[in-house]
Amino acid sequence: MANDIPSAVREICLSFPEAEEYLSHGAPNFRVRGRPFASYLVNHHGDGRIALWLGSPAGAQEHHVGHEPAYFFIPPYVGKSGWLGVHLDKGLDWKRIVGLVREAYERVAPPPLIKQIGKPPVIVPPERAPSAEERDPLSAPALQKLIRPLREFCLSLPEVTEDPRFGAPSWQAGKRTFANAYRYDENLTFGFWVGVEQQGLYTVDQRYSIPPYMGHNGWIALKVGAKPNAKEIRSLALHSYRHFALKRMLAKLDATPPA
Repeated sequence: MANDIPSAVREICLSFPEAEEYLSHGAPNFRVRGRPFASYLVNHHGDGRIALWLGSPAGAQEHHVGHEPAYFFIPPYVGKSGWLGVHLDKGLDWKRIVGLVREAYERVAPPPLIKQIGKPPVIVPPERAPSAEERDPLSAPALQKLIRPLREFCLSLPEVTEDPRFGAPSWQAGKRTFANAYRYDENLTFGFWVGVEQQGLYTVDQRYSIPPYMGHNGWIALKVGAKPNAKEIRSLALHSYRHFALKRMLAKLDATPPA
């Protein structure tokens, strides 16, 4: 029996014929013959939710969100296509969650597979409440220890502030972000601007990749290991800061360069 929410989600979603799990942007997703029907997301972009996003039938989103907003919401991105967001830690009966997942599965599964569906799994309500680290993986002490040197260096630069963006720490030179830290595919990752023309030089090293959304603007992503190179990280942060900082900030920096 599942005793936590992630196990319960997998037990439900994988109970249907030919359903399989795959990772997308670090989150567990579920599909049948290549067609997704469910996504499990925790604190997605800092929203604080533990939720399923389900590819629900026409009209289901409007009905559920309209009648029970404590349990249901319109998820970003896929909400415009009728997907339904389901809170998993607000007391919604797990029998109903099983039924909602089945509706999402049947929406995309071919008829022969739908005919093979057996009895629904019996899900005992998860006993263990999500921990703070499950809700926000970056809050883990081990990750905070790895982030601390970057944070301290960034905040030592002129007119820099820290501002959480999408649930992850980021640092701004004035109003412009020049560095951030986040989790991607279970890895702690730091992001910096290096310029489009330099990205290819960095990605020769497998620790580096061009991130989605921001990569076309010249950003690079560094997968942080257990023993990050502090000098390398400071150099990247400083280079990125210089690109975004105003002239008065650079004047202050050059007058008193960081140690």
